[in-house]
Amino acid sequence: MATEYDDPGQYRQRVVAESIRLFAEQGYEATTVDDVAAATGTSRRTLYRQFGSKEGLIFADHESLLTVVADQLERSDDDPWSAVCTGAELVFAHFAANADLAARRYEVVSQVPALRDRELVMASRYQRLFEDYLRGRCPDASRARIVAYAAAVTGVHNYLLRQMSRGDVAATAQALDAELRRLQRTVADR
Repeated sequence: MATEYDDPGQYRQRVVAESIRLFAEQGYEATTVDDVAAATGTSRRTLYRQFGSKEGLIFADHESLLTVVADQLERSDDDPWSAVCTGAELVFAHFAANADLAARRYEVVSQVPALRDRELVMASRYQRLFEDYLRGRCPDASRARIVAYAAAVTGVHNYLLRQMSRGDVAATAQALDAELRRLQRTVADR
């Protein structure tokens, strides 16, 4: 018999998907951690240990993605400005591959002020990751250019991700790539 520990990545994905399903169907406030635990066949204690909080269930994949993007940036031999775009595209690809889940998450987050605030914090963490990377790789670039670029990449990404989550068929990876390349030409070029 398989346990929740056989594949931690699959386990986390299953818990996130199930919790978002429950939050969308029953409402975020009305759904308890005990409800999620019962639906996923795990204990409340395990959920808190793995996800930290009820909010953590909604944003768990962002935590993993931040690590993946940081690793991608660290290993990149690309132009630093392009590497940041690639990082944003990696995040978008994750959510595009799970578009139904992204749409349900958007529905839940848009209805709960505390979750909207947490989403802003997550966006700022990506932006900060991009800024820190660019400062390290482009020491001669002005801080204002680095901040503007990281904010613009994060903003374009988030806008298209929200549009995709709302069902806009024009919000695609190709649209993101085109906008990021345009942005790179205008902001990153000296």
